[in-house]
Amino acid sequence: MTNSFLMQELLSLLISVPGLLLCLSLHEAAHGYVAYWLGDPTAKNAGRLTLDPLHHLDPLGTICLLFFHVGWARPVPINTSYFKKPRRDTALVSLAGPASNFLLAAVLLFLRQFLIYSTVMPVYVLGMMVHYGALMSIGLGVFNLIPVPPLDGSKILFSFLPWQSALKFAKYEQYIQFILLLLLFVGVLDVPMSFCINHIYTWIAGLVTVI
Repeated sequence: MTNSFLMQELLSLLISVPGLLLCLSLHEAAHGYVAYWLGDPTAKNAGRLTLDPLHHLDPLGTICLLFFHVGWARPVPINTSYFKKPRRDTALVSLAGPASNFLLAAVLLFLRQFLIYSTVMPVYVLGMMVHYGALMSIGLGVFNLIPVPPLDGSKILFSFLPWQSALKFAKYEQYIQFILLLLLFVGVLDVPMSFCINHIYTWIAGLVTVI
């Protein structure tokens, strides 16, 4: 019984890997492309306008995404001095990552409906890969919208705060990051994150279902 459970868990992890690499890479590439579109070549010069996961993976964030369905990648370098409207453009760059994850989930869930009910094993496995990819992509998008440093949501929030308030908030970034990781590992975020991920998954799946 234990061996069977372990095999199922291992299989789930293996099936999850392609979707994990795709959603992490797309998230960071989206940041870089929007920054480049807004006039900042920093990400391009650093070779980050790519879907190659080796350019984007953060070891701890990848492990968290694989096991907890929430996580992060290595941040794309951004130089706000290139932006015409730094606060607005920083918010747009930050929003690009989560938005790309929700769009990716929509594409994957659209494909899933043609694969998941197949009795042909390779097609069924592909359907499961698509399912896990959509789940992790939504998890990555939701997690990064939490408005605390260093996540994307904090940069979006800072764009609407007075400068003094934003600077005070940013001053405690390291402490807030530690608390966030602690809450994640002890499971405090499990229920609210699962609630958001499952509802968004269901909503997107219903939106893209072919009638």
